[in-house]
Amino acid sequence: MSSRSEGMAPLVLHLNGAPAVGKSTLAGRWAEDHPGTLLLDIDVLRTWVSGWQKDFAATGAVVRPVAIAMLAAYVAQGRDVVVPQLVANAEELARFRDAAEAAGARWVEVFVEADDIESRFATRDVGEPHLEAVRRLVADAPPDQLTQYAARLAALAAATPDAIRLSTRDGEIEAGYDALCEAVGRLWMTPDD
Repeated sequence: MSSRSEGMAPLVLHLNGAPAVGKSTLAGRWAEDHPGTLLLDIDVLRTWVSGWQKDFAATGAVVRPVAIAMLAAYVAQGRDVVVPQLVANAEELARFRDAAEAAGARWVEVFVEADDIESRFATRDVGEPHLEAVRRLVADAPPDQLTQYAARLAALAAATPDAIRLSTRDGEIEAGYDALCEAVGRLWMTPDD
């Protein structure tokens, strides 16, 4: 996919979805193919806070406003941002979108979905410290936590008519990335309202 044309509003691409559906992998590919894009991975941002391992969830609550400020500051420089982050709360999602739009960006919401999230999560490589923390959070949660997240996200996606819904399959990241580029490209060709 080619870069956006000069004079177009910066893009904030939010990849939303349950753990292990491919958000971070897709975001990394997007940033790689679109030089100058800020890859704002909030789970990685948590690791910048000393003691984050003791309470990963509470650290996330503290760094999300920081992430929003980073997003807005980067967009204000006329630059694109990709955010791979599970946000299942409509009010929280609105805070991210509102900050992006107030800074002059075009917000694109993508719900990344997968039918096999339980098995994908169970076999996920947790080589990064923040991924191990997510694994522990899910392990300590009720057994149907991932299914509940998927249901909440599906309801949020249904209530967001302009969102892209992207289905991913384990081991088929290239096909998922191609579908993402195509869907964002179609939206990008639509004039801002």
